[in-house]
Amino acid sequence: MRGLRTAQTTTDYESTTGRIAGLPLRRHHVLLTAWTVLWFFLVEPSGGFSWHYLRQGEQLLFSHQSDGGLSLYAHHPELQIGPVSLAAARLTAPFPPHIGQLIAEAVSAGLGLVMLVLVGRTAALYYLGTGTNHRRLQQRLLIAGLAFIPMWVEVSVRFAHLDDVLALFFTTLAAHALARGKPVQVAIFLALAVDSKPWALAFAPLILALPRPAWLRTVLWFCFLVAIAWLPFYLGNLDTMAAAKFTIPNQPASALRWFGVTDPSTPWWDRPTQFALGIGLGCIAVWRGRWPAVVLLGADARILLDPSVYTYYTASILLGTLLWDAVGQKRLVPWWSWIALGALYGGTLLLPSDAARGFVRLAFVVVSAAYVLLWPTQQTRRPRPPAQRGGDGRRRSARRRERELVGA
Repeated sequence: MRGLRTAQTTTDYESTTGRIAGLPLRRHHVLLTAWTVLWFFLVEPSGGFSWHYLRQGEQLLFSHQSDGGLSLYAHHPELQIGPVSLAAARLTAPFPPHIGQLIAEAVSAGLGLVMLVLVGRTAALYYLGTGTNHRRLQQRLLIAGLAFIPMWVEVSVRFAHLDDVLALFFTTLAAHALARGKPVQVAIFLALAVDSKPWALAFAPLILALPRPAWLRTVLWFCFLVAIAWLPFYLGNLDTMAAAKFTIPNQPASALRWFGVTDPSTPWWDRPTQFALGIGLGCIAVWRGRWPAVVLLGADARILLDPSVYTYYTASILLGTLLWDAVGQKRLVPWWSWIALGALYGGTLLLPSDAARGFVRLAFVVVSAAYVLLWPTQQTRRPRPPAQRGGDGRRRSARRRERELVGA
């Protein structure tokens, strides 16, 4: 009888946690891994479209050339890539070019899986002690992950944008640290995101989701770590300031066209407005108790005001919808992840005209931002450090059990 009870308990545990018998794996992780591998092999033959920018940048950064080193951005403003990303790209330098590119693509694709696990654990920690059905959470993560992975492979493999990959990866780590109540880690990861790609500054309002007493220390750490990475370039060559004025063509399918902006390249006011809008919407989201929407809103601001329409931009939107679908609400079907994939990626492939594609981009941004900010939803709560959650021995034991269930 004892053996039967033990077997039944093991079966119940595996069913509840989604673990595969005898293995420290969960079913949804295996399915998502297989989905990632499939997309990797589908896309890799045509991958690495922008990898040469990373290779050029890391070679210049670590060279003694007059247009390299701390003068890199002054002489090459087209390299809108953070120093952390260039340092990471340097790790592939010992390998032959094709092998180095393949390694970067494979590691970047794998980080997408890590991010899915982190988002699942962020949701589990955020709702810890609320009676969350973790099997439903895993199902929600699986469904959202099936939409997330194709766009992640787009940015990590087809375009090989290691800078965007790292910016989004560090932002995911920041969200996870926020759910764990770790202010310094939030600052470190957000700073690393900005040091990987400057547009990640739009995600800084995540700091405001921390308890108010931690704000000052977190902001100081964040500013200090951003300054360490970027200030040497500005002090080393004052012409680096010109890199912020680098422009790109204003493409006919951009949402900017619907605002009557017909400039052939980036208007002078565009980048500052993009940052201001993303940060402003993120602050409103935190004020409304909806910090899981911060990444989506920051990415929305980028999509709305960017003159370009590269498909890899959609990866930041999909991370935002993933966080919102997993953490911001408890619906079983993560509609926003699939709406984003269909509208922004499917629309690019299927809509016949540039004007129609621009309108869809504009409509998605307006509707998604309005929804996450205004639509009635279950009231979320500010995360608290584990030490403040307290409780007696039985409650702590239950929470340990709940942590085992999530492993997300």
